[in-house]
Formats: sequence, C-alpha cells, structure tokens
Amino acid sequence: MPGENLSRDEAHERAALLSVDGYEVVLDLRSAVGESAEAVRTFRSRTTIRFRRTGEGTSTFVDLIAPSVNAVTLNGRSLDPAVVFDGARIALDGLADENTLVVDAQCAYSRTGEGMHRFVDPEDGEVYLYTQYEPADARRVYANFEQPDLKAPYRFAVTAPEGWTVWSNGAGEQDAEGVWRFAETAPISTYITCVVAGPYHYVTDSYTRGDLEIPLGAMCRKSLAKHFDADDVFLITKQGFDFFHDNFDYPYPFGKYDQAFVPEYNLGAMENPGMVTFREEYIYRGKVTQAAYESRANVILHEMAHMWFGDLVTMVWWDDLWLKESFADFMGSFANAEATRFTNSWVTFANNRKAWAYRADQLPSTHPITADIRDLEDAKLNFDGITYAKGASVLKQLVAYAGRDAFLEGARRYFKRHAYGNTRLADLLAILEETSGRDMKAWAKSWLQTSGVNSLTPAVTYDAEGRITELAVLQEGDELRPHRAAVGLYRLSGGELVRYARAEADITGIRTVVDGLTGEEKPDLVLVNDDDLTYCKIRFDEGSLATLRAHLGDITDPLARALCWSALWNLTRDGLMPARDFVSVALAFAGRETDIGVLQMVHGWAKSAVTLYAAPAWREEGGRLLAEGGLRELRVAEPGSEHQLTWARFFAATASTDADFQLLEGLLDGAAKIDGLDVDQELRWALLSPLASRGRADEARIDAELARDDTATGKRHQTRLLASRPSEAVKAQAWAQVVESDALSNALVEATIEGFVQPSQRELIAPYAEKYFAAIERVWDERSIQIGIHVVRGLFPGLQDRPETLAATDAWLSEHASAAPALRRLVLEARDDLARALRAQECDALAS
Repeated sequence: MPGENLSRDEAHERAALLSVDGYEVVLDLRSAVGESAEAVRTFRSRTTIRFRRTGEGTSTFVDLIAPSVNAVTLNGRSLDPAVVFDGARIALDGLADENTLVVDAQCAYSRTGEGMHRFVDPEDGEVYLYTQYEPADARRVYANFEQPDLKAPYRFAVTAPEGWTVWSNGAGEQDAEGVWRFAETAPISTYITCVVAGPYHYVTDSYTRGDLEIPLGAMCRKSLAKHFDADDVFLITKQGFDFFHDNFDYPYPFGKYDQAFVPEYNLGAMENPGMVTFREEYIYRGKVTQAAYESRANVILHEMAHMWFGDLVTMVWWDDLWLKESFADFMGSFANAEATRFTNSWVTFANNRKAWAYRADQLPSTHPITADIRDLEDAKLNFDGITYAKGASVLKQLVAYAGRDAFLEGARRYFKRHAYGNTRLADLLAILEETSGRDMKAWAKSWLQTSGVNSLTPAVTYDAEGRITELAVLQEGDELRPHRAAVGLYRLSGGELVRYARAEADITGIRTVVDGLTGEEKPDLVLVNDDDLTYCKIRFDEGSLATLRAHLGDITDPLARALCWSALWNLTRDGLMPARDFVSVALAFAGRETDIGVLQMVHGWAKSAVTLYAAPAWREEGGRLLAEGGLRELRVAEPGSEHQLTWARFFAATASTDADFQLLEGLLDGAAKIDGLDVDQELRWALLSPLASRGRADEARIDAELARDDTATGKRHQTRLLASRPSEAVKAQAWAQVVESDALSNALVEATIEGFVQPSQRELIAPYAEKYFAAIERVWDERSIQIGIHVVRGLFPGLQDRPETLAATDAWLSEHASAAPALRRLVLEARDDLARALRAQECDALAS
C-alpha cells in the first residue's frame, strides 16, 4: 500500500499541469477461463491516453498498479518500463503541448473486490468478472490519471471468452472479430468507469418519458436467476426516474441503464453511469421482510441520484465527497418516501441511517462533513456514517431551513451550470443562496465545517394548575448550531400516547424558549425534534423518560416511536441509562412494534446492550431474558408473518440454554414445528449458527448443510460456521487463514473473521489480543487496503473488555506514532468503542 497512495497536493499539481482529451482502453480477458485460468493471474490491458499540457512543467506521472508493464510509448518515443514503472506509477518526462501515451501492461485479476474481480461460481463452475474502482482502483485495470477532476471520455474494447457477454458504461456490441466495442462515454471520472463480463443472466426492459427512452437491463449470476425478481427492480427504477426527472429538470444523461448484481462485492452498490453494480445479497434466496425490500429500493434510488450528484457533476477532490454521497443518501430516502410503496422511509432513516451517523460523529476520528482528505487512504476511510448519513441528515435540515422549493431549484441550477464538470462546496452554496435568499456561508460553517453532535433537552415549568408557563430547549455540544426543530407534546388517552400540540422553532445557543406551547396542559411526554427535522441526540426530562419506560409501545405515530427508540439507545451507549433498563424496555414493547425495520434495529441494539454494555455479572441473565422474550414473541407472532420470521432470527441469535438449542435442532430436522414458520435455506443457516458456535454442530454437520446449499452463499455460511466452533485448533486455523495468508477472497475473509469473533468465546480468543497488536502493521503494509480494513476492524479484541485491553491499545498507539494515519484511525476508533463499552458497563453495574 505505501507506494500506491496519492496525495491531494500531488493531484492538484497534476490537474494544474494537464487536461485529458480521451482514453481508449483495450482489455483481453480470455485468460479468465480455461484449464490454465487458475494459474494465469493476469490479463492484457492496453491504454491510449490523449492529453494536453496546460500548465508549467514537462514532467508528470500516470497511475497503474500491475504485475508488469510490457511497453510504454510517449509521443512515439519508447520508454523503458524497468526505468519508468515502479509498480504504482509510470514517470513521464519531456511532455509536449499535445501528448499521446500508450501503455501495454499485464494487470492482475483480483480476489479482494478491488479492480477486476474474478469469481468462480461453486455451483456450476462458471466464471464472472466485474470491476470496482472507488476511490482509486481503476489503475488496477488500465493506466490512467486516477483523480476525480481529470474527467475525460472513454472508449472501451474488450475481448472475452467465447459465449460471454460484456457490458460497460456505454452501449456495446460484438464485432465480426468477436471484440466487444462500446460507445464513447461523456466526460466522466476514472473511478466510475466499469466493465462487467461473463455468462450473466440478463433481463431487459425500457423506460419512456416523452421523447426520452432509456434501455434498462438487470443481471445476476445464472445460478441466482431463479431467485431474481427483476420486475421489482425495474419497478423501483422507473419510479425513481419519474421522481428525479420531475424534480431535477435535467434528463438522465448517460444513455442506457444497466444494473448488475455481482458476487463478493465490498460495497452496497456503485454508481457507474449506465452500469450500476450492486452486491448480490440484494437478490433474496429466501423469505425476507419488507424492510429488506425497502433497503434495496433505497440503494437503487441512492445510486440513481448519483447519476446527477456525482457522475454528471463531480467533486474536485475527496474533501467534498459529501457533494455526492450526502445528496445521494438523502435523495434515496426522499424518493423512496414519495415515489415508491415505501412511504415510511423517513422512519427507517431516523432509526437506522442516523444511528450510523451518531456513532461515527462521536468517535475520535469524527470530522466535518467537508473533510480534510490528505490522500487516498484517508479517502477510503471517509466513506463513513458522517459523509453519508450525517450529511443526509443535514440536508434534511437544510430543506427545513431553506425550503423544499428553494433546495430543488438549487439542484436544478447546479446541474445545468456545472454539467460534466467538477465543483467545490462554494459552488453549491452560491447557488443555494440565490434560490433561498439565505446566508448559506453561516449555515455551512456550523453544519458542514464542524464536527460533533448536539444534544437537545427540554426544560419545562408549570403553573399551579399544571399548565406550561415556559418550555425551553437546552443545547449541549462543543459547537452550538442553529437547529430548525419541532417540539411535540404527547399525552395518554384511551391507552394511546398521542400528540396534542406541536411547535417549530429555530434552536440557537445554549437555551432557546419555544413559543406556541405556553398554556398547554402538562404532557406525559415532551419530544424534542419531533418529525426528525434536525440532526441531534434527543434527551428527555424525568417525567418523559418515566413515561417511555412504561408506555413506549403506546405511541401511535411510527416516526415518533422510532425517534424514542433511537434516543433510548443513545442514552444507553452514552452510559446514561443502564443496559439492563434498555433490555427491559425492549422486551416490554418490541413485540408491539409495527415497523419491521425499527423492530430489527431494536433487536440488534438489545443484543449489543447485553454483549457490550451490560455489566459482566449480568450478561448471562440478560442473554437468557432476551432468548426467553424472543421465543415468547415468536410463539405469539402471526403465523407466516414477517414479524414471525424476525422473531425467529432473533431467538436463534440469542439462544443460550439446552432447551433453546434442542428447539433449534428440532426446527432443523423437522421434529419441531412452529405454525406458519417456513424454515427455508437461509433460515436454516441462521438456526445452525448458534449450534456451531456452542459446539453442538461439528464439521460434518456443517458440511452436510453445505451439501444442501452448495452455492456461493452456502460456502460463505459454511466458512463462517466452521470458524465459529469453540476449539483452540479451529481458532488457530482461522487466524492463520486471515492474517498469515492471502488465499481467501474478500468475502471469505469477512466470513472467517465473523466466525472467529464470538461473544460466547471471550476466554477462548483472549490469547489473540497480543497477536493482533503484533500483526496489524505488517498486515496493513502487505495486503490491499480493503483486506487491511477487514482485519484491523474485525479482529480488534473488543470482546476482551477490560482495562488491560485498553492499556494494550494505548501502548500500541504510543509505540506506533509513525504508522499509516489510516491504520491509526481504525485502531483509535476501536479503542473508543471499547472505552465506551467499559463506561456503559460501569453505569449498568450501579443498577444491580
């Protein structure tokens, strides 16, 4: 990794020196198949770049990560690859005003999801290829100037194995020689170019709006075709195009629109124009809840929003990553709520996406939404909860602050003014000032250029008759921000907790009095940030908190209920509410939660409360209570409902007694039945997981399950379960496979790590804490950044939750002050999670 980094300063210097007129990329992928394919790890890549010198200087470099370079020609002059190529860059000297560079190289197929990923389907032996480049892995496939502000048009030509189909950003066809040739793209950045090749199952449709017709395609591996609900993918796609055309007033600019669901994908999806790629887990092999379909729809719409925010108009450098990711995250929920069947998407946003943001914004690595991105390693780690979910939350706040019409008109002017160009924060703010009449600089300084999350707490006084004399909102945080927020008053009526009064206010400074609620009767619950207009942590007065402990499930409004669940979880994470109290509220009211996505979040939080934040002496009891509650709700859930399925998965994940395990075994072998519960293959793996981690399913039993499901997904489950068994030998083997070897693919590395780290095996894996600190710098230096992230995050000894582990982490940080900043950031984040857990455990212990 060290030689592969690119700094912001280097990128700015290169952008000042040259502009790119176009690329012609010719790839020969025939080595991907055949008897020698496993031995042949490379493919031929020949790139022609036409560029002009527009600044001072005659030297630069082109980016390429490849095992070898066959030839380099600059303006007809042959350069010696042994002299100019260092494994990551090709040095170029003697530039003319107009230049033609030709690079002929052998590039490597990837097993890590970076560059040209090669996957062999274990079900039928078919080979599939796809590319993934963000932020800077196009250089693993062809020579280029790998930075977002050197946009150019591209022409791709690909020779593929016989019988394959190839796709790229533009429309393509196979010529008489068997070469797939693609139409030249509009000017785009390197990281969103794309090639997908293989015997994919491909379905077509089209979108029509007036004179505009967009050919649509959707694809997956052949072995997944029987599960592929392409009709629903196309439905959401068409609804998205309607929404964005209605609101953006700029026709989709990239011709066709293909969507590929690909294996072993590192991301949720990637917005390559004309050829969007998704992780194939969005093709559901068994029964899933509507929350899963809503999540997929959100991702489809998120990527579609990128066609405008990110692809048509692109940030100059990764500092302004939010200009694409925050907008796409916001637009995904916005479009989902207004254009699809998922009308409650803002509930999911409040409960799920913002939880990600709140966590990221309290880490020591927190950063402003407009971040200081020094280099590509910084950029890789900046695809985080702040850039995505906090940024989207702030945009939701901006809509409330500036007005919906002004916001959308600003977007329309932004696209028209900067189409096919690159922008910075100031470019967007100038347009929003035009459309809203508001001073965007002050707003941006508070919301985009500072870090941290504020807490808003109500302070209420009453007269002798119990009517409100004053309601104020107290704001805490290192940076006090302006919030456009609503305050709702709720009272119990007929067994329901309903809102009877509401007021909006601009919250500024430490204390803000809210007009409009004076004289109202005393509420049972005061909900600050009702309707989720701003980005903040909600706190409660004592009376409101007591009401939630006794009546959270009585709140009738699903968004208000979701906000209260999230607020209680933040209190737990912050060590202000004992973990056992959160578990008690969850067990009392989760069974009444109607929103399935919220229920799934509450399940995850309840498990984390016991695993991470409960006092160690109470963990066993807390786990038993969760399992008992899960089984109780499973038995009373409506047969065949998504709630029944969700409770079945929760019970499996929390099972802890012999009786629990016997029931799981009975559900697997058919001896036990629960009315309406369909134990399909995905649920079978979920039921088998706790049996493996508790030593009740051996290797033969796990392999037998793989025989039932001999697929890529089955292989990942098998790998995870094998690594989860409670054995010293098993753990040693799993550690060696991940830390000492690079034989596993990215997906199997993830699966092995997930299996290795089991909360029920704290003592068994304790010896690996010391090994972790001894290995991580070497792993970071030797492996790709994606695998490095998996190892450093996934194997951190957070389950060794005691002060000694904290001290060992501090010692490593002290002794490795010169380690890669991105590596130190990951360790600092893990340390913070551990310290937070220890504080929460102290809080919980006081409640015993």
